[in-house]
Amino acid sequence: MTRLYTARAGLAAERSGDTTRVTRLRSDGPIALRETAEAVYLVGAAAGPLGGDDLELDIVVGPGARLNVRSTAAALALPGRGESCLAIRATVGEGGHLDFAPEPTVAAKGCHHRAVADIALGEGATLRWREELILGRHKEVPGRHSSRFDVTIEGVPLLRHELCLHDPDVFATSAVLGDAKAVGSLLLVGTGLPRDPYAADGVSVLPLAGPGVLITVTADDSAELRRRLDRAEAAQVA
Repeated sequence: MTRLYTARAGLAAERSGDTTRVTRLRSDGPIALRETAEAVYLVGAAAGPLGGDDLELDIVVGPGARLNVRSTAAALALPGRGESCLAIRATVGEGGHLDFAPEPTVAAKGCHHRAVADIALGEGATLRWREELILGRHKEVPGRHSSRFDVTIEGVPLLRHELCLHDPDVFATSAVLGDAKAVGSLLLVGTGLPRDPYAADGVSVLPLAGPGVLITVTADDSAELRRRLDRAEAAQVA
């Protein structure tokens, strides 16, 4: 596998009366965008990301608009020539809403992948941002993976969150992931969310200083990870 991609994809949505209209869909390289009635889907047009790939996705949600972003399949981070990177920039206008929940990323043996998200929210904007990571394929030692997302509201920082999983001798300790093979996070931003912290059974719920809650979860596999994320989210929005 010697091909490398430099891709710049983007989508935008605007409010149109009582509905939301997707006004821009720009696919590029391995990032193909497809619109349905419920969401815009990320469709993998090629294997990967492979080491050396430099991928960017720009998301713009206009004032009062609502956009769901999903993917059709898991992403498999594979080794190649150097580090691969997926950088997402999202802007949500006043009173808008973005729901970003793709399928998991699998960190295959030998990969070196970095995922970055920079999210800027306007006044009264709300957010649901969900990420899931599987550490290696079946009985496989995972490669190197790091993820970071930075969130601001009207230019004021709400959250800076980073997870670096580069050395199994470190992240497999009880202070980090222990025996877990899957890790996920869910950020909810909006008013009326519970303010009580919680930690038990691989689940941590952390109310933020601003109008948000960060849920982090570890599990033995993808199925249990999803069940724990779903249960923790249901408790927050009930």
